[in-house]
Amino acid sequence: MYPEQIYYPKELSWLSFNERVLQEAADKHNPIVERIRFLGIFSSNMDEFYRVRVAEVKRQIYIHLEEGNEQAAVNTKLLMEKIQQKVITLTESFEKVYDDVLIGLKRYNIHIVDKNQLTPYQQEWLINYFKNKILRHIAPILLHKKVNLVDRLNDFGTYLYVAIHKKDRATKYATIELPTEAMSRFIQIPPEKSRKKKHIILIDDVIQLCLNIIFKGFVEFDEMEAYSFKVTRDSEYSINDEIDESFVEKMSESMKQRLIAEPVRVIYDADMPLEMLKNLKKRLKISSFDSLIAGGAYRNFKDFIGFPNVGRSYLENPALPAINSRHFTDFDTAFDAIAHKDILLYYPYHRFLHFTEFVRQAAFDPSVKHIRLNIYRVATKSRIVSSLIDAVDNGKTVTVVVELRARFDEEANIEWSKTMTDAGIRVVLGSPSFKIHSKLCVVSREEKGELVHYSHFGTGNFNEKTAKIYTDFSLFTRNQELAQEAIWVFDLIQLPYRRNKFQHLQVSPLNARTKIQILVRQEIQNANEGLPSGITLKVNNLVDQQLIDDLYRASQAGVKVKAIVRGMCSLIPNIPGISENITITSIVDRFLEHPRVMVFTNAGQPKVFISSADWMGRNMDNRIEVGCPIYDNDLKQQIIHILEIQLKDTIKARVIDAEQINKYVKRGNRKKLRSQVEIYHYLKSLE
Repeated sequence: MYPEQIYYPKELSWLSFNERVLQEAADKHNPIVERIRFLGIFSSNMDEFYRVRVAEVKRQIYIHLEEGNEQAAVNTKLLMEKIQQKVITLTESFEKVYDDVLIGLKRYNIHIVDKNQLTPYQQEWLINYFKNKILRHIAPILLHKKVNLVDRLNDFGTYLYVAIHKKDRATKYATIELPTEAMSRFIQIPPEKSRKKKHIILIDDVIQLCLNIIFKGFVEFDEMEAYSFKVTRDSEYSINDEIDESFVEKMSESMKQRLIAEPVRVIYDADMPLEMLKNLKKRLKISSFDSLIAGGAYRNFKDFIGFPNVGRSYLENPALPAINSRHFTDFDTAFDAIAHKDILLYYPYHRFLHFTEFVRQAAFDPSVKHIRLNIYRVATKSRIVSSLIDAVDNGKTVTVVVELRARFDEEANIEWSKTMTDAGIRVVLGSPSFKIHSKLCVVSREEKGELVHYSHFGTGNFNEKTAKIYTDFSLFTRNQELAQEAIWVFDLIQLPYRRNKFQHLQVSPLNARTKIQILVRQEIQNANEGLPSGITLKVNNLVDQQLIDDLYRASQAGVKVKAIVRGMCSLIPNIPGISENITITSIVDRFLEHPRVMVFTNAGQPKVFISSADWMGRNMDNRIEVGCPIYDNDLKQQIIHILEIQLKDTIKARVIDAEQINKYVKRGNRKKLRSQVEIYHYLKSLE
């Protein structure tokens, strides 16, 4: 193991990733509506960062102090200080970018107005709109000694903190949750005169405008004021294994822990008066101001992901219509297509419909006997689940593994498990020991008296919604050896004591780490023997120190390592004597880069794998993940070419260096190349 100084802290690296998202919001080459949506993505990411990463750091501080490990506690506190400093810097940049985006919107006659900028006509219209559309969704919480505000707040909600003033009486306080679950946060005001100008106001301002309507007749007041705030809680929870109850019941109880967890962050309107802030701090039981972050008037900016385009179409990215794969469309059935040749799809460039059609056909095909599938995240209205229910109605055996602990999708997956169980699907509720993160589907058909398996291996979830915005690979194959090992993975989940020997698949936590290390060592041996060597890697996160050490050793042996890392990266390239042969870039663009891919040069006979696993300790050791080899030479070359295009990106690629300051890749004399657009045209040319 190398000294600690050669690993970049993953939490700071994550903030560096979100800074790349903010760069997209700041980039004036992006359409103006896309820029404001990137601000929403940045905000949503920051929420998750606090729920997961910051909460974990805080827990580590408490653990070190409890164990009496003062030096570890000091080091972790120093990390927390660095996190807070970086967050303050990013928050300041965010506010500047937002102001710039507002100016940009005005150039296209789109005006985001607040309650102080309204004309009498607009005020009157909004008051009527409030009474008729919004008021029914408003339920204030009047605060008094018996009200525990921490227990009442929804982690994903946005709130107004209301001060109710009455002469000669103590100020009273209330909270109002914005009803964004019931309606859009953005309200377009009808034109008063010119139809050219579009005016949008946030529901926050409309509620502040109408505070007197909400409270009149219920409390006495001379005046009121309201300012926005939101809380972010620790997303972790524990599952009590001592209580004799079902896994679903345990998960439901564990979810309640999250609802009442201590806030790790409170963001508030910087204009909130000090007395109000002190009162809010007291009611939220925050012991210090460390978790309080001042910001602009609007909190929970994640809603801006759905900011409406009320102007011309060119104010957002032009559509890239999803491609129909001829490898499917040239055949009568999906099974004929897959039997003819292995098929590789790359979403969102290809239509996710090909997968949903594969499951739909399996649901009524008389030859299909058994469908196996595992669920991590699915769409709110899932056609896949509907097809699986249809399959049961058609007399087929359907086994679905549901991961109840998919972060922030726990409640949805609990409901899905109940729905499918009621429909007659055999639901397996994951494993108490390991999260199930693999992306597997196996359809078993009877053909000429024998059972033949058609399998799917993917890097992304079976989710119709995210398949439109996440890039992911899907492999469809009739290879019976791969299919049998995929079935063994389902067996492993249900019967963990039964261990099959996986020859082809990389399966966490059984052999994935070992298999990857063997592949890296082979490249080192090839380099030492003067044979062609090299490693090309694409992952979301690269933080596992054992695997990073292997890449460092490969670099020292002369193996060229090229990595594309979207998010956290603890590996530091170009350290003298350690990582001079490693280059890392990161691409942030209109689609979220999500695949995990490995290419090993293997003395000129490349070995290519797609996987559900990032290079993180949790993915290698604490989850069930599957990496699948690509055996078809045409598909190998297709993946290699896609990676080559991404490595040549001169528009959206940033260099990951020792400081992680997100410098764009220098174009030099090379032509401008935006890899996501170039890949679309490449894949289209293959059809």
